[in-house]
Amino acid sequence: MAMKSRLNEDDEWALVAPAEANAHGTHQVAIQSTHVVAERQGHVEAVAASSARVRNRYAEVLERLGR
Repeated sequence: MAMKSRLNEDDEWALVAPAEANAHGTHQVAIQSTHVVAERQGHVEAVAASSARVRNRYAEVLERLGR
């Protein structure tokens, strides 16, 4: 699927600068950035789920420590 993005000057620079610094095209930088964001979101969700499990498991201890 082809996409055309309209970027403001700052966003254009944020895309072009790493492309030039790493000898990649802006298309490749956009793809890499998309993957990084997806990986981070997955990590955030995994940490949130893990935190919820730990809070549930140790709820009583955490309550006593909070007193």
